[in-house]
Amino acid sequence: MGRTLAVVTVDNAAANAHSAAPAVRETTASVAKTTSAPDTGRSAAGGRPLRPTDPLAWLADNERARRAAGLRRQLRPRGPQPVHGEAGTSAEAADVTHLADPAPAGGAPRVVVDLAGNDYLGLGRHPAVVEGAARALRTWGAGSTGSRLVTGSTTLHTELEEALAEHAGFPAGLVFSSGYTANLGCLTALAGPGDLIVSDALNHASIVDACRLSRARVAIAPHGDVDAVGTALAAGGWRRALVVTESVFSADGDAAPLAALHATARAHGALLVVDEAHGLGVVGPGGRGALAAAGLAGERDVVATVTLSKALGGLGGAVLGPVALRTHLIDTARTFIFDTGLAPANVGAALAALTVLRERPDLPAAVRTRAARLADLTGAPAPAGAVVSVVLGDPEPAVAAAAACLERGVAVGCFRPPTVPAGTSRLRLAARADLTEADLRLVAEVFAAAGVYTR
Repeated sequence: MGRTLAVVTVDNAAANAHSAAPAVRETTASVAKTTSAPDTGRSAAGGRPLRPTDPLAWLADNERARRAAGLRRQLRPRGPQPVHGEAGTSAEAADVTHLADPAPAGGAPRVVVDLAGNDYLGLGRHPAVVEGAARALRTWGAGSTGSRLVTGSTTLHTELEEALAEHAGFPAGLVFSSGYTANLGCLTALAGPGDLIVSDALNHASIVDACRLSRARVAIAPHGDVDAVGTALAAGGWRRALVVTESVFSADGDAAPLAALHATARAHGALLVVDEAHGLGVVGPGGRGALAAAGLAGERDVVATVTLSKALGGLGGAVLGPVALRTHLIDTARTFIFDTGLAPANVGAALAALTVLRERPDLPAAVRTRAARLADLTGAPAPAGAVVSVVLGDPEPAVAAAAACLERGVAVGCFRPPTVPAGTSRLRLAARADLTEADLRLVAEVFAAAGVYTR
């Protein structure tokens, strides 16, 4: 007799979006017992193959379908560029009128203003940050040589963990190799079968994947809907519960209602986990994050995840919270235990970036001011941080507008499904603290020529 197997299938087109609600359906299939006879791939009579001879043949059809839908991605490697503001690299040193015209046919567009990258404070090429990376490279070598539990932890890692925790207002921190792995490690170590995760519908893909991998029950709350979070928690049936949200949302640029979410989570005995990827260095006093701005940093029932690749201009991630949480993650977080430790150069760069941020507490306000200017230029909603979202609708207009901006010297992000929901393809503008008035004048001219405004 055959045995019955429960099969869970996931609609990846929906699941890969900024939603932790993969379209899941459960079916049953009969799995027959088989003999150990060799599988030749042909019928017993030697006829046609029972399965395709090329198991990747479907990729060509898949690529054609994505291209027809305007969803084909391409890598566009960029060459080295001098630090913004050096001779010839800002709009002050450029012929703005010439750059507002399309690049000559066959010529590579020259990027004068970068609104696509996430180097919000302009620290990625800051001399002190580069020197911090170089000094660590000279001292420790190119890599960490192993996982954090073997040889991948240096005294520099410990120094960074303490500095991050102090800056954001938490008792302890643990550094991971990226913000993505920090989210995966944190959520999967804190939730499992029998637990509940209530996740905002527009949470980042790293949170979506963490929810799936946790094997906890996941309730998807409509974006920013605190009442829906309370309803999900009140339904009960869980051992432990987590509420997870971004502080500043990566694609839309708006802020989560952190105070209300915390009050609701605490009323039900749930833990609030907040991804501060786009809040750290941009929001709060001295760029300490949205949790600090809300007075929630360091609360016993609040955990933060951060990335070092946005405002700090480098690479890496961390989880911040109570000392007991750090201890638990060291023992149980798979993306910490089984991943190679963050390279010393990245650790040194992050430490130097934190030092610059402490010395320049004006930088967070500067990037928010410039983000507000970009929103005014495009009619986009007022941003909570550095991200300005200019929704254009279908993929094709968004791709065309991004290309038109690039031809005129302004690089912008272009987000399409499955990164964002269907019908909301957009330009994602990332403000920088070091944008000059001349840069903003060039951006205004280019946006007017390219027709960049919220539909």
